[in-house]
Amino acid sequence: MSQTLINAMADLEESVLVKEVKNLQAQGVPALEIIQKLQEGMNIVGKRYEEKEYYLSELIMSAEIFKEAAALIGGDLAGGGAPSHGTMVMGTIYGDIHDIGKNIVTTVMSCNGFKVVDLGVDVPTAKYLEAIKEHKPQVVGISCLLTTAFDGMKECISAIEAAGLRDGVKILIGGGPCDQTTANYVGADAYCKTAQDSVEYSKKLLGIS
Repeated sequence: MSQTLINAMADLEESVLVKEVKNLQAQGVPALEIIQKLQEGMNIVGKRYEEKEYYLSELIMSAEIFKEAAALIGGDLAGGGAPSHGTMVMGTIYGDIHDIGKNIVTTVMSCNGFKVVDLGVDVPTAKYLEAIKEHKPQVVGISCLLTTAFDGMKECISAIEAAGLRDGVKILIGGGPCDQTTANYVGADAYCKTAQDSVEYSKKLLGIS
């Protein structure tokens, strides 16, 4: 597959990206492969933001462009059939309104046959508890792009455990400032650097090859 899609995502060239997505779909390229190329482009966006080449406005724009691309691919996700694997509850912890990473994870997980319950951003602990009770997920994902929200993740995970909802549920965290040390601090089961890490960990957890 050409670099066109990756470059279009990284350079925020919406019209080029939409045209290339449609072109790849017409060629029969699997939805997951297209999403993975989009993710590579988003990774470049993230690096440019870290290096102060891009600013918040570019981050917001990249998220909107990614959403548009994902909507185009939507009908092809998971082969158009029902989710064949487990359920994931996903959200960005309260105190943080970033949704780029969360959106990538939900899209890629859906692409891989998981049912994803997207709670949105700035999600309070109570909303996580309600979702776990209602949907009985095997995996809970918490996205965090602000170090100031680390304590919020810790409090949320402690509350899940205190409510007796931790049994049979694995909690994954991810986001720019997170690492394995963060996962240890907040009490998560694993730190996932990329959306694909979330997929691979979840499949391993559920014994899916």
